[in-house]
Amino acid sequence: MVIVVMGVTGSGKTTIGSMLAARLGWDFADADEFHSAENKAKMHQGIPLTDADRAPWLAAIHERIAQWLAEKRNVVLACSALKQSYRQLLWTGPEVRFVYLRGTYDLIAERLRARKGHFADEHILAGQFADLEEPTEAVIVDISASPEDMVDEICRRLGLAAAPAKL
Repeated sequence: MVIVVMGVTGSGKTTIGSMLAARLGWDFADADEFHSAENKAKMHQGIPLTDADRAPWLAAIHERIAQWLAEKRNVVLACSALKQSYRQLLWTGPEVRFVYLRGTYDLIAERLRARKGHFADEHILAGQFADLEEPTEAVIVDISASPEDMVDEICRRLGLAAAPAKL
């Protein structure tokens, strides 16, 4: 199974996704790793990405998801997946589930102002909210909860149990 933890920049995709993967004993991947240097430079400059900018990025992620599923690997992927058309490109079958981290603009902007060392910042947030098409086929989690409570909720809603403790 591949769980895509989605939402706008600053919603907590990497934090929640990595915590979820650790809880389940699964692999974790961040879709930011699939962006070209040009896309990262644009985002760092506050220039919103276009669909044309995102097309090769989404294609690369789609290929990787298909590879993970063919290898029978369980992976949590942090990926913005803002538009329905993007999610359709990423969805390769019922083994792919989406978890949407929903939050207010003000809360996320506050978090971004406190974040250091990331190429995406508050400058692109307005564009991400403008592009966002909230999913109807996803587990929706409110980001005002604690990260631990969010992970608990995701596991409960997806019917997934934590990995057994290693001795």
